[in-house]
Amino acid sequence: MKKIAFICVHNSCRSQIAEALGKHLRGNEFDFYSAGTETKPQINQDAIRLMKQLYGIDMEQTQYSKTFDKIPSPDIAISMGCDVGCPYIGRNFDDNWGLPDPTGKSDDEFISVIKSIENKITEL
Repeated sequence: MKKIAFICVHNSCRSQIAEALGKHLRGNEFDFYSAGTETKPQINQDAIRLMKQLYGIDMEQTQYSKTFDKIPSPDIAISMGCDVGCPYIGRNFDDNWGLPDPTGKSDDEFISVIKSIENKITEL
């Protein structure tokens, strides 16, 4: 199976959501990973709460913040959006989804980003 990696700087929100939704929606077709160039001590708590509420996915049980060198070399690397600075992973990205970082924003803005990620994963 092709390995798809979702990359953000901190690997704590958008990339984690994408990994969880990828596994949930299309885990039988692709291997999904997320990573960053830095880490946070925990995944964004709003992302955890909303993913549990919307999809029944408990990201705290299955995922953690990790750097790019801690995942297998991906066949496809997708940047979640460079509004907080585009990470360098030693190669070009295959795609940039250009998603805004919802950290610290309203649930509606968070859900909008989550639904955008869901749509993009469906289109892969």
